[in-house]
Amino acid sequence: MDTHVRPAKRDWIATARTLSEALPYLQRYSGAVVVVKFGGNAMGDDEAMAQFARDMVLLRQVGIHPVVVHGGGPMINAMLDKLGIESTFVRGKRVTDKATVEVVEMILSGLVNKRIVQAINDAGGRAVGLSGKDDDLMVCVADDPELGFVGRPVEMNVQVLRDLYNAGIIPVVAPVATGMAENETFNVNGDTAAGAIAGALQADRLLLLTDVAGVKDESGEVVTNLSADRLREMIATGVVKGGMIPKTETALSAIEAGVRAVVILDGRLPNASLIELFTDHGAGSIIRGPESEAQRRRR
Repeated sequence: MDTHVRPAKRDWIATARTLSEALPYLQRYSGAVVVVKFGGNAMGDDEAMAQFARDMVLLRQVGIHPVVVHGGGPMINAMLDKLGIESTFVRGKRVTDKATVEVVEMILSGLVNKRIVQAINDAGGRAVGLSGKDDDLMVCVADDPELGFVGRPVEMNVQVLRDLYNAGIIPVVAPVATGMAENETFNVNGDTAAGAIAGALQADRLLLLTDVAGVKDESGEVVTNLSADRLREMIATGVVKGGMIPKTETALSAIEAGVRAVVILDGRLPNASLIELFTDHGAGSIIRGPESEAQRRRR
C-alpha cells in the first residue's frame, strides 16, 4: 500500500507560478554584479543570518554575481564596552583611535566576516572572506582628522573580487582598509566601503540593507523612487539626517561612479534582496542616476 501523501495542490502550483513569474527578472539580472551591504541588528540573529546567506546563494545560483560587504556595529560596540573603551560618533561615523581600530579589525575581519562566510557555505554556496587590506583592495586616507582612523577610499583594486565571482565564489568583504602610509589601518564606514566597491566594479545594483524602511520625506513617508537631484535637495534641506546621511551620500557617490541604481531597503524584511530584485513590489527607496548609452544597451 502506498502511504505517500502528496502535498496540497495549491502549495506546488503556487511555487511553480512564482518561479514562472520570476523568469523575466532572472533574465534581466543574469550576469549582473550586485553589491549587497549587510548590517544592522539582523547580523546578530542566527535565523536572519541563515536567511541572508540562502538569498546570496540563490542569487549566485541564477547567474548573478553577488559581492557582500558587511558592517558589524553592534558587535564592535559590545566588545568595546567589554574592554571599557568609550565610543563616540560624529555625523553617523565612529570616532576611531588606535585602540578602537584594533578592536574594529579584530571584530570585522575575524568574528563577523567568518560568520557570514560560514553561513553562505552552510547554505550550499562558496564564499571567501577578505578585508580591504587584501591585495590592497581598498586604500584610504583619513576621512576627517576629527574622526581619527576612519578612512575614505582613494584607490580601489577590485580585480581580486572579479577573479572570485568569475570562479563562482561569493566575496565577503570586511570594511577595514590599508592607508597610504606604512602600517596604517583604517576603519571604513560599511556603506561607504560598499559604495566604493560598487562604483569600482560598475555594479548594476547596490543594495544597502538597513534597519529602516527607506528614505523618508518631510511627512515621514518612505519615498520609493528618487532621482539623484531630489536626494541632494533632501540632504541639503535637512530632511535626510542622522545615520541616513552616510547611506544617502554613499548612494550619490555610487551613482556618480557609474552604478546604475542604489536601493536603500529594509533588511528586516525576510528575503528583502529577493523582493527587490525579483518582484515589482520593491523593498525600499531606489535612487537612480542618468543612464549612459552603455547602460541603456545593457537593459
